[in-house]
Amino acid sequence: MMITRKTLPRRTFLRGMGAAVGLPFLDAMVPALAFSQARLVKPPVRMAFAYVPNGIIMNDWNPDYEGKLSTFPRILKPLEPYKDDLLLLGNLTHNTGRALLDGAGDHGRCSGSYLTGIQVKKTTIDIKAGVSCDQIVARHIGDKTRFPSLEVGMEDARQAGDCDSGYSCAYTNNLAWKSDTQPLPPILDPRALFERLFGNGRVLSAEARARQSDYRRSILDFVNEDTRKLEANLGPTDKRKLEEYLSSIREVERQIDKAEKTNAQIDPHMEKPYGIPADFAEHFKLMTDMITIAFQADLTRVVTFLMTREGTSRPYRELDIADGHHPCTHHQGKPELIEKVTRINTYHVKQVAGWIGKMKSIKEGDSTLLDNSMLVYGAGLSDGNRHLHEDLPTLIAGKGGNTIKTGRRVVYRKETPMCNLHLSMMERMGVHMEHFGDATGQVNLAEIG
Repeated sequence: MMITRKTLPRRTFLRGMGAAVGLPFLDAMVPALAFSQARLVKPPVRMAFAYVPNGIIMNDWNPDYEGKLSTFPRILKPLEPYKDDLLLLGNLTHNTGRALLDGAGDHGRCSGSYLTGIQVKKTTIDIKAGVSCDQIVARHIGDKTRFPSLEVGMEDARQAGDCDSGYSCAYTNNLAWKSDTQPLPPILDPRALFERLFGNGRVLSAEARARQSDYRRSILDFVNEDTRKLEANLGPTDKRKLEEYLSSIREVERQIDKAEKTNAQIDPHMEKPYGIPADFAEHFKLMTDMITIAFQADLTRVVTFLMTREGTSRPYRELDIADGHHPCTHHQGKPELIEKVTRINTYHVKQVAGWIGKMKSIKEGDSTLLDNSMLVYGAGLSDGNRHLHEDLPTLIAGKGGNTIKTGRRVVYRKETPMCNLHLSMMERMGVHMEHFGDATGQVNLAEIG
């Protein structure tokens, strides 16, 4: 039997006028022989860390049982529809975040050590942390994608005005560390992230973006010719997938344009990065929609997402909470402040639930984008009132390419290093390491025991 169907390269881009739009996983990317024998090409595994600051009200986070996930406590309640896709982990600890006589502070240590497992410290001349696990993975597999990694965030300490200059900002404003003294600052502005993903890879200044605003066209308009050529060679299923994918990109563009216009109408003199929505949920959705697109098109397989910076005093007026987040976490047992923190914690989880639902809706062969991902959601503190670094709130969404047994709550031995989880995740990304941070070995994610 002769098989003549041509295979579309996995890293195909639609190009035009400085734009480069990656493609989602299509049937046309499966080799003809494999397709004829009903053996699908295995999609890649992706890894993301979504970090929230200031700890969690743990009484409303931890279920009172182990084993199969059933009912969820209040903070996790928005995730109940996805309980079969979650692994809830207990007793993971960052001993390296605990108090040292180094002046870095609890908030600086907990975020600085979150992905490095190193005791961060301030020296007389510089900051010092360590290479984060995401960057170790990026060094090993980054040549397979357009971007070795993406660093994304939603708040800058200099914007918020509640961070000292120097080393404190370096720790609390960053999750990813390229070296022990070089953090990788996250992209905060949706427009800047969009142009990085689909433009020529450069992040434009606010002034440069403003100059373009009068004549900006959709990025998809520039790749129309390539799109038409591609569609002519696709089957009906792939055409539908491509149409849905391009529609999601156009919707992100529309939302960014709306946010920029709204911000200009509200306060044209506000000193904040260009185009950042004032509404937390809107900003979150824009950033995570673009992360999802980047995963879907295999633009990157490694992401860090600093949802809000560590130690933030951001108020949540959309929840009728005018008090700063950080001051509320030092509640000293006051019920009214505990309630405010719980509402903020639940609000964050609600946004994450929407992101998980989006990833679960995207098909990749006989699985989903979520199935082929490991999305860690958690914090570098458990009890924010007492600044505790043990039993850190940690969950994984996704099956890591069918290597993680989800739908469970697993409680490890007390003081199990968080870096043990990092080792296990790096292994699933194809990176084997004997040692990382203060790890004592890998944790078991595949089975009960």
